[in-house]
Amino acid sequence: MKANEILVETEKKMQASIEVLRNELGIIRTGRANPTLVENIKAEYGGVTLPLKQLAGISVSGANIIIIQPWDPSTLSSISKAIMKSELGLMPSSDGKILKINLPPLSEERRQQLVKIVRKKVEEGRVAIRNIRQWAMGELRNLEKNKEISQDELKRMLNQLQLLTNSFIARADKLGEEKEAELMEV
Repeated sequence: MKANEILVETEKKMQASIEVLRNELGIIRTGRANPTLVENIKAEYGGVTLPLKQLAGISVSGANIIIIQPWDPSTLSSISKAIMKSELGLMPSSDGKILKINLPPLSEERRQQLVKIVRKKVEEGRVAIRNIRQWAMGELRNLEKNKEISQDELKRMLNQLQLLTNSFIARADKLGEEKEAELMEV
């Protein structure tokens, strides 16, 4: 692998880490309804476990109601059970055709707990990005050791790698700050 290919691969891996973080933060409940809150909850359908987004249309009504409309009405009870079993603490109500989830307002204490969870997830994202940097540094040093690149080129590549790492860590921090602000909105 050439030095430039290592940086390209590193950027792809760091972008994937940011996407994982974005998805994990999307699951954390805020005071407003958001389809991402429930779309990855797994429910049983025909002996197979699938995420809700593959079993139903998920929409939002107003600021605090999530509406789930299964494409196959027979999955209604399975979806309802899956939501209740999830760690979100939500109770769906059914009219026989759709499920409605009314999100109660968050208490100040619960908001503070969620902010701690957000900070932990962001730190996990930073650690993942730094681990990717470590991998890339090792690859680049191997190239230099095998005389495939010069010491000067190694230094230049390590500087580029650090700039890349800093930009992705800044993205992770920004995602965390946005989520914290969203959580603290009343």
